[in-house]
Amino acid sequence: MTMLNFRSIGVAVIALALLAPPTPLLAQQAPAAATPSATAPSPGTVAPSQPTPAATAPAPAPMEAPAVTAAPAAASPAPVAAQALSEAGHASGSVAPGLSELSPWTMFLNADIIVKIVMIGLAVSSVITWTIFIAKKIELGRTRFRLRRSLKQIAESRSLAEAQMVLGDKHSVLSMLLGAALHEAKLSAGLASDEGIKERAASSFSEYVRAEGRHMRRGMGFLATIGATAPFIGLFGTVWGIMNSFIGISKSQTTNLAVVAPGIAEALLATAIGLVAAIPAVIIYNHFSREIKVYLELVARASGAAGRLLSRDLDRSHGSAHRARAAE
Repeated sequence: MTMLNFRSIGVAVIALALLAPPTPLLAQQAPAAATPSATAPSPGTVAPSQPTPAATAPAPAPMEAPAVTAAPAAASPAPVAAQALSEAGHASGSVAPGLSELSPWTMFLNADIIVKIVMIGLAVSSVITWTIFIAKKIELGRTRFRLRRSLKQIAESRSLAEAQMVLGDKHSVLSMLLGAALHEAKLSAGLASDEGIKERAASSFSEYVRAEGRHMRRGMGFLATIGATAPFIGLFGTVWGIMNSFIGISKSQTTNLAVVAPGIAEALLATAIGLVAAIPAVIIYNHFSREIKVYLELVARASGAAGRLLSRDLDRSHGSAHRARAAE
């Protein structure tokens, strides 16, 4: 029994001894086989023995694997860049048509009803401004031309009756002044106070001058109102439009330019129309203020001419009365 145990132990030890050496040998051969493949490219090494080609033959396979894996890695940025460019082109294509459609008419059609009312009101104000400009320019030009020609015509007249005959039945401010002087002279006939007649005639002249000034200033109030209020009306439309734009941004939960730009552009259009209506109104108002002032100076000259003719008639009537008394 004991001998069998010793015998079995010995057989196991011999089997272990025979099986153990192959593992270190394989471990030693593996670095030896890898060493020539690593050192093979160097020019100064000695050619290896015959077993080395068999060991180094599988070496190119690991070298090809990195090349194969590197090719997709190098080629992978190209699809990514192409995809990014296509996305950018698609995004620009989606924004560009929207922005190209932002014409003033399109912005007006897409605006809120309050902003539309503001724009229409400002457009009507601008039309009124230019209508007043054209009408007032024609009226002032014609009236000033007629008054200057009338003053030249009566420059050589010696009496009110002669001046009226020269002017004829023309309806002008000078003919009205001459008529007022003749009317006052007829009403004051038989009165000895020439100063009273002149004073009453001057009062009538001043009334005609003021009435002519009021007539020529018609429409100036509209210009002043439009020039003062149009920018604020346009600003109201802008504030309303921007408020609606912010409400749309909060509803859409995005700040994309294609979403924000149309509403803001519509709002700013109201301010632009307000300035278009206000700036010409202010300029035209100042222009006509100067023109009316020049015209009223001509009316004052006509009033003075009528007053001088009345004074000549009064002096002439008194002179003839003195000569008649002297003849008697």
